[in-house]
Amino acid sequence: MIEVALLLSKGATCRKVEAGEVIFSEGASPLYYYQLVEGRVRWSNFFDNGKETMHWLVQDGECFGEFALFDGKPYVASAVADIPSTVLRLSADAFHELLAENHEIHLEFSKGFARHLRFKFMFIRAMGSNSPEKMLKELIDYYTEEGKHVCKKCRRLMLTRQQLANISGLRVETVIRAMKLLQRDNRICIVKGKVIV
Repeated sequence: MIEVALLLSKGATCRKVEAGEVIFSEGASPLYYYQLVEGRVRWSNFFDNGKETMHWLVQDGECFGEFALFDGKPYVASAVADIPSTVLRLSADAFHELLAENHEIHLEFSKGFARHLRFKFMFIRAMGSNSPEKMLKELIDYYTEEGKHVCKKCRRLMLTRQQLANISGLRVETVIRAMKLLQRDNRICIVKGKVIV
């Protein structure tokens, strides 16, 4: 979202996090802007029964947790490193100063919010169908169109069945059955356990 050099010039610090490390927790106050340099971060809610609802799988260059910086309210989800990652962290005050000085960056955040909302509306519509196959196909189509979580060379979906379950709210077994039905209907291809779109 924001050039690394600009973030560093405003006082951002670089932080290495290990897989499974919590970067911020749901309910915490938003003190920093976070941007992923490399690695992968899950933006999720975790429940007492061990269930996880994943809202976003953050890729290199993307920011996360930024919503809370705009309304000043606590984080509504937690950010956890999925693999060893490098994260840039900029204080909330410096972030707001940066936005005030760079209207084009502020506009990009507005566009990002619109994309997130569009995704949520699309997915809620798909959930209303009560069809796991439709939900997963809509999700896969969205990621393919956006160029996220799909290998550009081989068109392999870069999400595990567990991750698809965490994103969709379905059980892993339901995801597996739905994927087999999508393959049977020639809507996806499964080769050696890998989903090709």
